[in-house]
Amino acid sequence: MTNRQNPAPASPAAAAPEPVSFITLGDIYFALFRQKWLILICMLAGIAAGIVYFFMAVPPYQSEARMLIRYIQDSRSASGPNSANNNTQTTIPSDLADSIINAEMAILISYDLAQMVVSNIGPDRILAAYHGPVSLNRAASYVRDNLIVEAPPKSAIIQLTYQHPDPSMVPTVLREVVADYLLKSAQVHQAGGTSYDFLNEQASLLHDQIVQTEDDLRAAKTNAGIISVEESDKTFSTQVSTIEEELFQSDAQLAGYQALLKGDTTTIDSLRNMPVEKLDKYQRICDRLDFLSRRQNEYVTQLGYKDGNVRVVAGQAEIDDLKKELADEYPGLGGLTTAAMGTAAQTSPLAPGGIGGLIPLLTKIDILKEQLKQIWSKAADEDLAKSKINDLERKRQILQANYEYFSTTLEQTRIDEALGPGKVSNISVFESPTPPFQDLSKFHKKIFQIMAGGLGAGIALALLIELLLDQRVKRPGEIESRLHLRLFLSIPHFKRRPQKALPAAARPLLEGAAESPNSAGAGSSGALAAIGGAPADATGDNSFLYPYYDTLRDRLISYFESVNLTRKPKLVAVTSTEKGAGVSTIAAGLADSLSETGDGRVLLVRMNLDEDGGQNFFNGKPACELDDALLAEKRDSALVHENLYVVEEISRGDKRPRVLPKRFAALVPKFKASDYDYIIFDMPPVSQTSVTARLAGLVDMTLLVVESEKSNREVVRQASALLAQSKATVGVVLNKTRKYVPARLHQDFLEEG
Repeated sequence: MTNRQNPAPASPAAAAPEPVSFITLGDIYFALFRQKWLILICMLAGIAAGIVYFFMAVPPYQSEARMLIRYIQDSRSASGPNSANNNTQTTIPSDLADSIINAEMAILISYDLAQMVVSNIGPDRILAAYHGPVSLNRAASYVRDNLIVEAPPKSAIIQLTYQHPDPSMVPTVLREVVADYLLKSAQVHQAGGTSYDFLNEQASLLHDQIVQTEDDLRAAKTNAGIISVEESDKTFSTQVSTIEEELFQSDAQLAGYQALLKGDTTTIDSLRNMPVEKLDKYQRICDRLDFLSRRQNEYVTQLGYKDGNVRVVAGQAEIDDLKKELADEYPGLGGLTTAAMGTAAQTSPLAPGGIGGLIPLLTKIDILKEQLKQIWSKAADEDLAKSKINDLERKRQILQANYEYFSTTLEQTRIDEALGPGKVSNISVFESPTPPFQDLSKFHKKIFQIMAGGLGAGIALALLIELLLDQRVKRPGEIESRLHLRLFLSIPHFKRRPQKALPAAARPLLEGAAESPNSAGAGSSGALAAIGGAPADATGDNSFLYPYYDTLRDRLISYFESVNLTRKPKLVAVTSTEKGAGVSTIAAGLADSLSETGDGRVLLVRMNLDEDGGQNFFNGKPACELDDALLAEKRDSALVHENLYVVEEISRGDKRPRVLPKRFAALVPKFKASDYDYIIFDMPPVSQTSVTARLAGLVDMTLLVVESEKSNREVVRQASALLAQSKATVGVVLNKTRKYVPARLHQDFLEEG
């Protein structure tokens, strides 16, 4: 492999774009203009079909009728069994109007209705204007197919149109359709359609469920001791409020005692924990001490007794004995003297009766707290029962609503059956079937549709062929968008020499070497005489192709500069996917153009491996071999004109193609050591058996020539994949492109304007 430098990132212009998977406007333009004759033929065929239809077809007679669907009432409730007003006067929601109209239209176009109409009129009368056997099913099919049912948007009106070749049958059939429809609609919408037995069964079942639910509800209230949930909640709130109020007042009195005792909680705790019988004795002693203290006070203050008085002494002795008894039996309360208790009784309104009032107060507080605790505990139990009671209440309400619905529906069913079908109708016929007439506007519209259908079919067929069926490469944009390959040049297809070709200097390789078909210089003259399959003009002038070769040369040089490939020589291979794509012509044109860029030499090597030839000749002399063309002293015979050398590598029997890759690899050092600027290889087409794919990995650039409108996209994709396996750098030259789209509409930037 050649010692190529590591290429730098390609410039944006050279990099292949991101894949495009959707259909572009350019694809549509190209498909339409390329298949314009097909579209034109289809359009003319549609016009011809429309003309034939105009002269051959006879517009049918038709009659029209209109009906108003007043769906304000129905024998069934539209709001469901849980409706508060469960009766026949029910308003249909506006969002159901379309569904109702569609349901009525479905009844009108039903096969059952068509059979009813045919049975009442007679199939022989309906089929009299048609050829063929007479049968009920065939006549019903004709009635249904010729009945047009339409409903304007957001409207409660249904319009009927019936068509028939016989004008006398048109209003007759349409009147029968309307009459039978009213009967059919009444039968469909009867509540009895739900089944009287079913309604009766459902009502009985719901009644039994209601009875069972009421029994469960009573049992739940009895077990919980609740008559009414609301009354129970009210009673609970009242009890809690009363007890909390009393407890608040008792706590306030207790606070008065605590203040009297100066915060001594030991005394209060002793009284609280004292047994009842001992507490009664303590109370009596306290009451006796209180009495004795008041009497002693009377002896001294009111009667004026002295301390030595017998009564005073005796009373004091009794007081001392009681205090001693208190100190012995009630050590925690011994410090409370009778005088102190008496003083408290007189000065503290919170402690009436002294210490004796504290004891019932403590008892009251304990009882109130216990009662409050019991009430809250009972409330918690009742909450569970209330939840079950509420569930049963809701269940009973739902069952009651359903029962009322089915009972009402059952009653309405009895009324509907008594009245009979059609007695109550919400459908009004406000326009009876009109006299028969021919609608020429619809007839002309159908003719226009036939003509427009030809154009539409042509456009659809053109798009189908170009975008789906035809997988050939046709446009420059497909190279990058669908094949994801780099496009170097697009060469148009020339049927004749352009009239405004730019003047150019003569290029002998392209024009003046047609004398010897086997010579090196003229070996490609047959292929180089024209490009894209178009021959040169009578003078052999191909100068109008020079700008394309020069453009290919410039883009190739720009690419090498973008990847920082500066060494010489640069090896370029030109190949294709099939024969006749113009490879030899393009290779020669590129070599000729490169030879004019400077003083550097260019070598064109034609790899005609399919030819089994002997010695190659040029100007009557043996042609130069490839090995000799790489030696400066032996290459003069390969010189075509200044700086341009041409040699031809042909096969030798069946051995050369198999040994060529090895020989080519051995020549790589000689290629690198030569003084050529460019070596162009005219390679055979890429295939599974050709050596092109293997050799392409040894050159710097492989130009894949794709012939427009001939090369298949899948074949090109497989060829590029085969080249990619050899790590070849591939660029595409699209040859023989044709321009179908006008210049102001075409979407391909590289397309020739």
